[in-house]
Amino acid sequence: MNYRNLILNKKNLSYEVSQYIKEQIVNGEIEIGSQLKINEISDHLGISQTPVREAIQYLVSENVLENYRNKGYFVRKHNEKDIFEIYSLRATIEGLAIRLAAQRNDEEELNALIELFEEMKEKREDPAITSISHYSTKIHEAILKMSKHEMLINVNESISFQVEIVNSVLERKYTKDFEVSEHEELIEVLKEGDPEKAEKVMRNHIYRSYYNFIEENEGVYSKELLMFFPK
Repeated sequence: MNYRNLILNKKNLSYEVSQYIKEQIVNGEIEIGSQLKINEISDHLGISQTPVREAIQYLVSENVLENYRNKGYFVRKHNEKDIFEIYSLRATIEGLAIRLAAQRNDEEELNALIELFEEMKEKREDPAITSISHYSTKIHEAILKMSKHEMLINVNESISFQVEIVNSVLERKYTKDFEVSEHEELIEVLKEGDPEKAEKVMRNHIYRSYYNFIEENEGVYSKELLMFFPK
């Protein structure tokens, strides 16, 4: 994709630059802990330094970047407290979201979600596709929308990038079969229409991701905070 053309066609230039930087971080083009240089980004995109500087300030306010005095701007590294807070907040937000979705039990919305899941299963069989993790994101987003809880959706949006960063680590570990099986239980519990059970299933789904992340990063993050999650 030609990001330069994409950005130059947008009105809110600084915002689009911030989204470009985020995408580069998630894709691994910009590494966690690396330094961002305003002049290099502006030269690469063919734009002035002003919108890049504004974008970086915006990302600092979002805790995506850190500003070290006399050193510059760096991509923020998550510590174990950050990881715990991301997963525990996700469990709370998405647990309530699926509970409300199950309680509403909207047949049309559920059928649309099932179609999305069926598409995910079809892509699993395609040998040319190595990852179907983006379907996981779509399923979780759809369940949030099914809750019809606008404030809940907005709170989730505020941590969505942090979740993407964490998920990008697990995407390298998860197989396509694992992704499908993990999300099949979410679909099935919504079909049952049991709000309490749905919330429990979603919370356990996210707890497992937390355990997997800690296991994948053994030696980097301690297991001390695992005690706060049910096994």
